[in-house]
Amino acid sequence: MITRRRLLAASLVALAALSGCSRIDRGEDAAGARDQGAAAELRLGYFPNVTHASALIGVDKGFFAEELGGTKLTTQTFNAGPDAVNALLGGSLDATFIGSGPAINAYAKSGGEAVRLVAGATSGGAQLVVKPEITAPADLKGKVVTTPQLGNTQDVALKKWLADQQLTAGEGADAVTVTNIENSQSLDLFRRGDVHGAWAPEPWSSRLVVDAGAKVLVDEKSLWEGGRFPTTVLLVRTEFLRQHPQTVEALLRGHVAAIDYAGTNAEEAKRVVNTALEKLTGKALGAAVLDRAFGNIELTADPQAASFPRLAQDAVTAGVSGKAADVAGLADFTLLNKVLAAAGKPAVDTAGLDKK
Repeated sequence: MITRRRLLAASLVALAALSGCSRIDRGEDAAGARDQGAAAELRLGYFPNVTHASALIGVDKGFFAEELGGTKLTTQTFNAGPDAVNALLGGSLDATFIGSGPAINAYAKSGGEAVRLVAGATSGGAQLVVKPEITAPADLKGKVVTTPQLGNTQDVALKKWLADQQLTAGEGADAVTVTNIENSQSLDLFRRGDVHGAWAPEPWSSRLVVDAGAKVLVDEKSLWEGGRFPTTVLLVRTEFLRQHPQTVEALLRGHVAAIDYAGTNAEEAKRVVNTALEKLTGKALGAAVLDRAFGNIELTADPQAASFPRLAQDAVTAGVSGKAADVAGLADFTLLNKVLAAAGKPAVDTAGLDKK
């Protein structure tokens, strides 16, 4: 007969095993947290957008590969953030360039465990562009406006702005119909007159203006103090960051090198990005579109951490989230600031986003 003492011991062993599984699932077990040196492979995601210029340059010019050395670089492209989040949380990506909104969603979905924000990439570069006859927010009633994907950065921005204008996102003559569709399809639908506007990232807002006759109703820069907001950031799986910090540091060195290259070789950077876009999408951008798109963005490793609590609240105002995500602990700029210091550049402010 099993004694009470043996039952208690067995229960404690089972509880310890369950607790161990839980820590493993969260990437917090001792083995998982141990530095394992350089990774054999880094799987990196990014989008074929001008707002991901540093990623396009880093891949095409070999900045990432050079810094990664013996670590194999494998890349995958996405149309919008939610798909990249699924890949990251599903374990098929190690790091990805992504919009600030989906970065917050990934952190919230994993209970603040699975991902870390390690750098910024782009500020600005998103606009609400519309048919020329639309001159005021109220003119959007009964019209169709597109965003790249439900819950992505531009989707949240549009719906939050509509709420601020006391406009309803929905169906009917007094509402604004928000349709989530790929940027290329949105351009075609706009040309046909099936949609009346789009809240789009670069180069798509510029393509709508230059190639399809749209006009700017709202430049998202006007909604932020100083005109700066994080359009694209760099997100890494927490487990990968803990196991392979030197690989993440190498990625960040390549990232900073790509940003520096664009800053000192502006015209060549445009050419590199355009060539990369042609490879990925089958179509290069016209010179006017390319110039306009680059004029609307700032490549920066600073993700403007102080903006993330507001971004989390914006998702609630937009009706995308039921409550504001807790973003405390999202950021880890230790390696970024190490890379910046080595390059003689100022550190990036965490704005308390590194503290839980």
